[in-house]
Amino acid sequence: MRAMPETLPDPVQYAVPAFVILVLLEMLVARRVDPSRYEPRDTLTSLLLGTGSTVASALTGSAVIALSVWLYQFRLFDIGYVWWAWILVFLLDDLAYYVFHRAAHRVRWFWASHVIHHSSQHYNLSTALRQTWTGFFSVAFIFSLPIVLIGFPVEMLLFASGVNLVYQFWIHTEAIGRMPRWFEAVFNTPSHHRVHHATNPRYLDRNYAGMLIIWDRMFGTFEPERDDDRPRYGIIKNLGSFNLLWAAFHEWIGIAKDVATVPGIRNKLGYIFRPPGWSHDGSRDTSDTIKARWREREPEDASEAEPNRLAAQPAPRGT
Repeated sequence: MRAMPETLPDPVQYAVPAFVILVLLEMLVARRVDPSRYEPRDTLTSLLLGTGSTVASALTGSAVIALSVWLYQFRLFDIGYVWWAWILVFLLDDLAYYVFHRAAHRVRWFWASHVIHHSSQHYNLSTALRQTWTGFFSVAFIFSLPIVLIGFPVEMLLFASGVNLVYQFWIHTEAIGRMPRWFEAVFNTPSHHRVHHATNPRYLDRNYAGMLIIWDRMFGTFEPERDDDRPRYGIIKNLGSFNLLWAAFHEWIGIAKDVATVPGIRNKLGYIFRPPGWSHDGSRDTSDTIKARWREREPEDASEAEPNRLAAQPAPRGT
């Protein structure tokens, strides 16, 4: 949900000039520190994908807002704009983002829309602008609708969503190492998000946070960045080109081909709703099979990673 009614400002719209300035500054720093952080064709692809996402949001945002306003009449409570509602809506919106983001990596239908954001093999501020064109088609907005039904005003939720999106811009960088320990414990940071964008087996399907890393710590999906295992960026099977349309639609095309050629309704549904990489004959790799092979190949590394995952899980009831 990006489009914003007139009653509250759109944080993303106000942040765009800062985005451009910060990208240019990072490019200048990268030229002196590590020129490999930016690749001109990759950066141009990211910028064009971001532009396309903005156009797509402008075309579909009104429909999402209209649906939200319609659902709001069925709300459970009249919460309004009281001060504590602002705290709750930011927390709930961030939790909804975590749930969406986790689903976007574990359900191929949502991944087909989200993969565009992970398709760059570079990690810099321009990567943050590499956003989906098909979020409306994949109905990714459904994850936020329960917040409207609870009774939070639509404008309030849209504002919180915009702030969340703006926050996530700065964490797409290698120019910042680690923040203070208290900050790393609570908030999503460049270090945490580098893990999320990495294809190293240790890091696959980890750190789904938007603003607050506490959700990953609570639900067992947190993994710290390690200096001895530097992140490698991209997707398991990289695109191999800078073709704009292929970057935007390749996974949807892959789903269509699989569904058209595989026999049986169950298999067809599997190619839509099972994890990315799932295949009816087990011939392809999912993140789970990749991690399983890594654990077998590097048992010592895997055993070191396991306590990090277990420590992030909530304690059992009654303890």
